[in-house]
Amino acid sequence: MTRSDPPEDADARRAVAPVICYPVDALPPPDMDFYERARADMELQQTQIVPPREAAAIRVPAGHVLRLKSVDGPQVGDLNLFADDDLSERFYSGKTRALHGTHLSTGDRMWSSFPHLRPMATVIHDTLDWYGIDTFGGSVHDVIGTRCDPYTGNLLSGTQYHHCCHSNLTRALAAETGLSLKDAEAHVHDVLNVFMCTGFTRDTGQYFMKASPVRPGDYLDLFAEIDLLAVLSACPGGDCSAEHSSDAAACYPLLMEVFRPASLAGWEPPAKNGYDGSHGVHVPSGEGGL
Repeated sequence: MTRSDPPEDADARRAVAPVICYPVDALPPPDMDFYERARADMELQQTQIVPPREAAAIRVPAGHVLRLKSVDGPQVGDLNLFADDDLSERFYSGKTRALHGTHLSTGDRMWSSFPHLRPMATVIHDTLDWYGIDTFGGSVHDVIGTRCDPYTGNLLSGTQYHHCCHSNLTRALAAETGLSLKDAEAHVHDVLNVFMCTGFTRDTGQYFMKASPVRPGDYLDLFAEIDLLAVLSACPGGDCSAEHSSDAAACYPLLMEVFRPASLAGWEPPAKNGYDGSHGVHVPSGEGGL
């Protein structure tokens, strides 16, 4: 493929400084002192093992802490979050990425879909926060990948693989809610790639993965800002050092734990987004909104 000839001022155009699309300075900062107090005195309420190449669901009441934990070996997970009473309010990976960046860690929030757009969960502790950004541009807990799925596998290699994260999440959500597989699949969405180490190549801009630095005992703590239904898949790629839809990779279970803090003094659940929903269309008084 040939490229167009660059203009004379190409270097100057490339040198234009970037502007952050969504500055978050106006957002209320998370009260990390409160979250640390909550973590310091909390009681285990329930546990759920996620088997290798499978997914499982757990319900997390507002004001509780969901811990996602590596237990036996290096393993990444794909996480979906839903409002417990409304599956249409679900984790919005793209908007979370636009607000907080390509990878999440302590102090970042997981935002819900339109029209709700409110914090669903706040990352309050991350034992992998030491990793930072490596020399390849890789980091941990990304919101840039979608989830491994059978459709892309079929497109690229003609396979019929059923234990990718999309299918795992679909089965687990159907089992938890009683929905059919078809109806459950419509709710499965782009994920938080827990423990996965990813980035974009500098030359081609392609999404890459590399061996996760996660160790047994590492965990990510999420504070539930609303009542949540969490569904987690233990990715068939294991630590994703080679491939992510395969029965060849070494895979390990993950653990979900729900803790109840002793005190929630000073905390209130977030309100739904305050936009009026009119989208610029005037509704005469007395005729109701859209």
